[in-house]
This record gives sequence, structure tokens and C-alpha cells, in this order.
Amino acid sequence: MGSASKDTSATRKERIEEMRRAEQARERRNRFLVITGSVVAVAALVAGGVFVVKSQSKDDGAADGKSSASGSAAGKFTTGADGVRTWKGKLGRTHVAKRVEYPTEPPVGGDHNQVWMNCDGDVYTKAVDNMNAVHSLEHGAVWVTYNSKAAKADVEALAAKVEKTPYTLMSPDGDQAEPIVLTAWGHQRTVTGASDPNVGKFFEKFVQGAQTPEPGAACTGGLSQ
Repeated sequence: MGSASKDTSATRKERIEEMRRAEQARERRNRFLVITGSVVAVAALVAGGVFVVKSQSKDDGAADGKSSASGSAAGKFTTGADGVRTWKGKLGRTHVAKRVEYPTEPPVGGDHNQVWMNCDGDVYTKAVDNMNAVHSLEHGAVWVTYNSKAAKADVEALAAKVEKTPYTLMSPDGDQAEPIVLTAWGHQRTVTGASDPNVGKFFEKFVQGAQTPEPGAACTGGLSQ
């Protein structure tokens, strides 16, 4: 009788030990699953964060348009025998919203606003935004700019020429160094006045000239003052 009781007690202990071992094994398995799941979740978050950062960086480069001289227009001028300065290097053509820092004044090209300045012989009495005017250059326009050093008679004569010439525009530019500057996409020169024969030569060569990135694109339907 005592022996049977001992056997029953031993069997119960063995069963309890088995249950305990099974419970411990289950706990170890659960801990492993929890740890594994946490590692996977963290890895997914890290990967997602990297993807978002890369995507934002890519978007920032294309859409934000925070361009600089090294990004939008990297290069330098070379001056030809005819006095025309030609930009040697990169001229970006991306439509951007944020300000672009152009390396020249007036600029000869680079990333720009998606809306152009009307350039169908338009004469503006106030300074225009460089980012809109550069878009006009992309369409093949010649941009005449002048500062306070330009003679009033020259300004009036140039305005009359511009008004008669499609794919041209004219505006004051207080930031330029020379009194009168003629600009086309990738090309620029100064002139001594309205009677300078280089005015006609520049117009003839560069109004819808071979340098035009988008020949035939509209010079109306854009922005006007």
C-alpha cells in the first residue's frame, strides 16, 4: 500500500516536472518569437526610414529647386572675337519653385520657374523675376536689360526696337554691372547704346536662334506685369 502511494507520488512529480519543462520550453519559444518579431519590426522601421529619406532627398533635388551656381548653372564665360560671351558648362532646365542662385546677372540660363515672362515684344518698366525671364530665354527670346547708367534716349530707342520684335523682352535690372546688356540662352554681350550695330547683330543671330532649347515655344500666355 505504501509502495503504491510512493509510485503515485513519483509519477505525479514526474508529470509536474514534464509540465514545468514544457512550460519553460514554451516560455523560451515565446521569448524568441518576441525578440525576433521586435528585431524584424525595428529593421522594417529603419528600412522604411531610409527609403523615406532617400525619396525626400530625390524629391528635394528635383522639385524643391534649391539650386546653386554649381547645380543650376555651372561653368564660365568665354568671349568670342565678336564680343559675345558664351557660357561653357552646364545650364539646368528643370522647372523649380524655390529660389535659384544664378552665377551671372542677368542670368543666361539654368533651372527656372515653370511660368515664362511674356516675350512677344514686351517692354517692362519694372524689374522682372530672373526665374521667369530665364524661361523666356529657353523659348528663344532675347532679353534686353539696363540699369540707371543707361541714357534715357537709348532706353527709349531699345524699347521701340523690342516692341517691333517678337521673341524679345526688355526690363530694368539694377543689379547688373553694365548699363545695357543683351542676353539669350547661353549667350550675352554688352552694347554701348541703341545705335550700336551689335544690337542688330545680336537680335538677328539669337532671336529664335540655334541656341534655343525649345524653338517655337510660346512667348505669350505667360506672366506679365
